[in-house]
Amino acid sequence: MVTTPIFDPSIGHKMRVALFISGSGTNGLRIIDKSQEDKSNFEVTLIFSDIKDTRSRRNGSKMSRAKEISEKYGIAYECVDIRDFYKERGLKRTDLSIRHDYDRLVLEMLRGYDIDLIVNAGYMSIMTPVLLDEYEGRMVNVHPADLSIMDGDRRKYVGIHVVEDAILSGDQKIFSTTHIVREEVDGGEMLVISAPVPVQIEVQLEKLADDKKLRKAVVSEHQTRLKEAGDWVVLPMTVQMISEGRFALGEEGVYLDGKFVPFGYRLG
Repeated sequence: MVTTPIFDPSIGHKMRVALFISGSGTNGLRIIDKSQEDKSNFEVTLIFSDIKDTRSRRNGSKMSRAKEISEKYGIAYECVDIRDFYKERGLKRTDLSIRHDYDRLVLEMLRGYDIDLIVNAGYMSIMTPVLLDEYEGRMVNVHPADLSIMDGDRRKYVGIHVVEDAILSGDQKIFSTTHIVREEVDGGEMLVISAPVPVQIEVQLEKLADDKKLRKAVVSEHQTRLKEAGDWVVLPMTVQMISEGRFALGEEGVYLDGKFVPFGYRLG
């Protein structure tokens, strides 16, 4: 079986990483921290955001700390604000018919940098084939669920409400999964699955389902614990493993150290 490493360290330079950030950038900060370790084989050379730095705004609009982080660590920064993009065209952001035009602007910006890997570190815009084809197999994301769990012939926990879905389904553990970014949202090949984070609730599921305020608080608490014990562990680890040439892609899927791993590498 012919396989191709996501990154080949024999090319003679550290893997150059672009972080795509929409919000607080906490996932990105952990990757930057990892890049500064002595044994790191990658460097973050660009931080891109689809949301302008809005720290000074008081109208409740979404904040991005991407520019702030880039300035703190001396990393190049680029932004193509997706809200402005849609506003200028008089369309709602939910209109995906022109999203490829947005991605062309992003791609044109990226051509000024020699990027080996794009890491979605809290990036909330859906990507189109314009970007996916250019960086085919070289985009990774972290998802707050175990993507190996199936519901029939489809992945059970995809989308943005998966922590809530897992809790209401009665799952006793929740996970984070890193994966290759493909056109199907949360549909890419699995790379690393975190150790389990216990679900801890003190009420009946029926009450949790009926009480919106309580459910929101419980889900938020679990999302925070999962981010700390899941996302912040597996995403930097995945980037480092890719930089070492350990992950490769073939016709059947993902290979780790030459061994086929259809469900990724599981911790714990």
